Amino acid sequence: MPSIQEPLHFKPEEPKVVVAQNEKMVDVQDKEVTMEGLCSVAAYDLWTPLSVPGQRPKPRYKHGAAVVQEKMYVFGGNHNGRYLGDIQVLDFKSLSWSKLEAKIQSESSESAEPVLVAPCAGHSLIPSGNKVLSLAGHTREHTESLSVKEFDPQTCTWSILRTYGKSPSSRGGQSVTRIGDTLVVFGGEGDGRSLLNDLHVLDLETMTWDEFESTGTPPSPRSEHAAACYADRYLLIFGGGSHSTCFSDLYLLDMQTMEWSRPEQHGIIPEPRAGHAGVTVGDNWVITGGGNSKKGVPETLVLNMSTLVWSVVTSFEGRAPPTSENNKGGDISKTLVQAVKREKNQVEEKLEQEKLQSFHLKKELADVENKNAELTKELQSVRDQLSDEATRASKLEDEVSEIQQRLQKMQTLEKEFELLRSERGGGSDKSGSGSNKRPGSVGFRRWYGDDES
Repeated sequence: MPSIQEPLHFKPEEPKVVVAQNEKMVDVQDKEVTMEGLCSVAAYDLWTPLSVPGQRPKPRYKHGAAVVQEKMYVFGGNHNGRYLGDIQVLDFKSLSWSKLEAKIQSESSESAEPVLVAPCAGHSLIPSGNKVLSLAGHTREHTESLSVKEFDPQTCTWSILRTYGKSPSSRGGQSVTRIGDTLVVFGGEGDGRSLLNDLHVLDLETMTWDEFESTGTPPSPRSEHAAACYADRYLLIFGGGSHSTCFSDLYLLDMQTMEWSRPEQHGIIPEPRAGHAGVTVGDNWVITGGGNSKKGVPETLVLNMSTLVWSVVTSFEGRAPPTSENNKGGDISKTLVQAVKREKNQVEEKLEQEKLQSFHLKKELADVENKNAELTKELQSVRDQLSDEATRASKLEDEVSEIQQRLQKMQTLEKEFELLRSERGGGSDKSGSGSNKRPGSVGFRRWYGDDES
């Protein structure tokens, strides 16, 4: 990024009014202007309400807006906790509102009947030639990957674009910034209210997703932040919030080196904020709206991106915050009520989910307890069988011991018997070795010879 120059505070010019006459903008120094053209637009140093004919859109927040050919297209958003799917158009020439009946063509076949586009909030609208791209956003039906839709104002038709590569996970509250022929997606809130700080790049020529590895310290996970491009090379991230706090930090990503840095800021110190809006005008990045846990932020800021100097352009001085924070056009209490209702709806939905999950868990627990009781009975039966087997084994051991004792006695008797046999056999052989007499007479003499003598 260009080296930071000596801090130059933004000095507002003399107040002036810009008057639209015959589709041309004319500068007028005197604020007391008689309106003879289509409309008058107040100077940059204060906010001026405009008289806009036509039926105004419903109050909303987390909607998307994009300007194409002198018309601003507003799509979707959240109204009292309900997602919207309408398209409202503000014609800058006539400063009048109108509503488009847009539909989306089914993917099943070209001849299929068109269907209404799904309502969503927290998405991003990006002008692309004469069309508008819508990326990401929260819907009632959760999806795994980030969706990319295209709206054609000529045919008033939505179409779902096919992308290639690894698509980012679904999310809302992210920033989408156009840098050259690419769209850079950063952060947001994913499913389960998980905060993200990942970086994805969509090549608009090939419609291919890339997830780049970066160096340095990236911004912490966040949503509802603002992002801008400077010099077709640098991505700036400002503010945003987590579930517990809002930020006022500024980060810079060099898209050529893919290195994150946190540059030194000059001038006033911005208040933490989330839900703010930003637009670049030359080297200036104008930030308006938003708020934090304490209040809606009243001042409109400008950051000179070449010098990184913050200045206050205008402040409401105690009046209602800008419409990006005040969802009903000026009453912060209504905004808080809507936020509470939204949180209440989310809590009720989660409570129903928890009740359903608790019911399933109780049923599973009852099944487990029944199975455990059956297993306990089987275990007791096995234990009884083991006890009987142990008793039988003890008896068998006693019998085996008794048999072993008998075997030992038999072995002793057998040895004695063998000894007797050997003794008897040995005497007969000795007496008959020197005589030719019959064995019977020899034995007889041995036992009775003494008596005869």
